[in-house]
Amino acid sequence: MRSWGIISLTVAYFWQLYTLSILVKLHEAVPGRRYNRYVELAQAAFGEKLGVWLALFPTIYLSAGTATALILVGGETMKLFYQIVCGPLCTPSPISTVEWYLVFTSLAVILSQLPNLNSIAGLSLIGGATAIMYCTMSWVLSVSQQRPTAVSYEQVRSTSFGSSLFSTLNALGIIAFAFRGHNLSLEIQMPPGGILTALYIFHGHDISRGLLAATFLLVVFNCLSSFQIYSMPVFDSFEAFYTGRTNRPCSVWVRSGFRIFYGFISLFIGIALPFLSSLAGLLGGLTLPVTFAYPCFMWICIKKPERFSYSWYVNWGLALLGTAFSLASSVGGVWSIINTGMKLKFFKPN
Repeated sequence: MRSWGIISLTVAYFWQLYTLSILVKLHEAVPGRRYNRYVELAQAAFGEKLGVWLALFPTIYLSAGTATALILVGGETMKLFYQIVCGPLCTPSPISTVEWYLVFTSLAVILSQLPNLNSIAGLSLIGGATAIMYCTMSWVLSVSQQRPTAVSYEQVRSTSFGSSLFSTLNALGIIAFAFRGHNLSLEIQMPPGGILTALYIFHGHDISRGLLAATFLLVVFNCLSSFQIYSMPVFDSFEAFYTGRTNRPCSVWVRSGFRIFYGFISLFIGIALPFLSSLAGLLGGLTLPVTFAYPCFMWICIKKPERFSYSWYVNWGLALLGTAFSLASSVGGVWSIINTGMKLKFFKPN
């Protein structure tokens, strides 16, 4: 089963590379017109109304949902970093998890005052570099240690074929969510999550505090930079709406107000709905077409390849396959929620 997971990740990686190249080529597909937003390109391909219906929800969810996830991961990682650096000197009543979320959000909001994607090129570089470094350090530090006695690497067997099938479909939805980001490709990373907590719990006493602290600090830097990148489409939407309604440019104060509002709304959602991570498979399935299907449909609608040509077959095949995977992964996500249950702990983050 592990080999199937590796195969799925590899196929998804090359598939999304292909659809990404399509979006790049469609950026200036129409002479005299440049499509700088995913929704704009969807409208050009599918029509004004249908394009909005198909693309607006998944792109907003991918941007806003990712911002919320980054706040949760960034805040929890800052808490772990504090515990490692402080060590036995920590006070009996340290800062709570929610307060760490607030600290991270405040830092992210300050950085979000940079006006556009061009101005955050340096942050993007830092985000990419830190992602490579913390991912490498995480697995190197883990494999360099002995397996804890209470941990087993044996595969968990499903009770039935149906259970195994739906679990696999749910996993494909999570993989699809991990390969999000195509809604940003016309304008120009999955949060680390539980692996860091596992590293801290199982190997915290075996690895030097300096290495652990450096790993967690890299994650914080990555989350801060990723927040700016994934939030930029929402910032642009706010400003475009304001400009369209008032017929005047968005001032610095209005822009700052929008971004502060967005940052703390994301914080509120993360605190109020801490169980959102349980919906990753379902939401990954619902938003899967943004990455794996819509670009192929867009290519067919805009470029109109010759019927029964190689390009026609490839794009129709991938588009229909992506749509089918979206439906199947959504079903798997629903089954996973029903089968395993979901504790609706409002305003009770870990």
